Amino acid sequence: MNAPKFWMVVPTLLVAFVVGVAYAKLPPLSDADKAKAAEGKAKAAEATKKAREAEEKAMDRVVGRYQKEKGVKTAASSSAPKKKK
Repeated sequence: MNAPKFWMVVPTLLVAFVVGVAYAKLPPLSDADKAKAAEGKAKAAEATKKAREAEEKAMDRVVGRYQKEKGVKTAASSSAPKKKK
């Protein structure tokens, strides 16, 4: 019964070997490549931020429509119950 366990490990070892060989052959990044990567990261972060803002606006619209349809009245933030000490 040890043979099946061994054969489950072989694909993992092969993948690790191939990744190691591929990584070893890659040249180091130049300064221009590093700057380009940083610029790409900044653009991706900005796009993610805009997408999140759009998602939040959509969620607010859905909540507002749900509350309007169900007749739910929202309490003002100033009339929130105070915690007792």
